[in-house]
Amino acid sequence: MGFLLRVLINTVAIYFAATIVPGLSIDGVVPALGAGLVLGLINAVVRPILIVLTLPVTLLTLGLFLFVLNGLCLWLTARLVRGFVVSGFWSAVFGALIVSVVSWLLTTFVSDRGEVEIITRSRG
Repeated sequence: MGFLLRVLINTVAIYFAATIVPGLSIDGVVPALGAGLVLGLINAVVRPILIVLTLPVTLLTLGLFLFVLNGLCLWLTARLVRGFVVSGFWSAVFGALIVSVVSWLLTTFVSDRGEVEIITRSRG
């Protein structure tokens, strides 16, 4: 999947999370695009390093610490993007959970070429 498409999916996911999660707010489309871009870069560069550094804790918590790492990445995004605010730890964690689910759903329905895929099920 192309980087631009990933940024657009992140943008939609962040905007959706900001409408649902109390403590997350975004001032408009331009900050949402900036947050989508920054989150994509953080997920590509910083998150893998954090995963390796916190591997023992992640193993001890059976992977649940990854929710904290995702929240940290979302919080860092908010610190770097003007107009995107994360007001607390739980807002960051729940916001990251919503961003992950929405991003996964959108990625499921969009092909590598940027086309929407219709999934059908035949009976019989």
